[in-house]
Amino acid sequence: MGSRFRLIYLKSSEPGKTASNEISAIPHSNKIFEKVEVATPTEYHPGGTLSSQVFLNQAKVDLKHPDPKVRILAIQYLEKCDPSISIPLVQEILIDQDPDVRAQALRSLVKFRHPDINPLLKKYLKDNDPRVRMAALRGILNEGGKIDLNILLQCLSDESSWVRRKMATLLGWTQMDGAFPILVEMSRDQDSQVKKAAFLSLISLYPDEGKDRLMEATTDPDPDLRKWARGILAKMASKSLKGMVPVSNRN
Repeated sequence: MGSRFRLIYLKSSEPGKTASNEISAIPHSNKIFEKVEVATPTEYHPGGTLSSQVFLNQAKVDLKHPDPKVRILAIQYLEKCDPSISIPLVQEILIDQDPDVRAQALRSLVKFRHPDINPLLKKYLKDNDPRVRMAALRGILNEGGKIDLNILLQCLSDESSWVRRKMATLLGWTQMDGAFPILVEMSRDQDSQVKKAAFLSLISLYPDEGKDRLMEATTDPDPDLRKWARGILAKMASKSLKGMVPVSNRN
């Protein structure tokens, strides 16, 4: 019975919705949902509904389930619960052996926007798995306010090119002070994908300086990067020409 009941609670806390009509609304884009077995709540409660406390108790049990997919779903449910209850529970699971579980725990903690979360994000920037480091980095960049640039500088030497590339992309979205020198440094990265991400963020945040850096990239030793840089410059030039309206055609 317990396994069939599991995860009915996933989206049950939304006002005006019961567990029975939420089961069909659970997204199926992620494979972690594929083998979850559920049952209608009337099997467990004579009134046809289940209390939030019952769901919370099930989530607590599922945090210790041997299947990491179930633990992840339990963490996602806790996002909708009272922070005073959820935060301590999610913090405890940050020591989980599965990196996907740790990454989900960080993503969920960030949503609470609690001041105690920031030290945890800094700590897990040094996790041994890039998925966890990426979740921590994303949380730091998305939290708003002033960001310690030293935290970002340490990510410049991250062993994972995926983490470095994502940081270059995220910097282009956050528009934070002090991003320019970091992006310039990243445009010199040994990985071409990191370079490309850095150039695009430079162009987005600092169009003139970014264009100058992109011009320099057209002489880069990497032929693929040279070709890519020339293509981006050509697109920029074409866009500029389209935006120019002849005087004789103006109203």
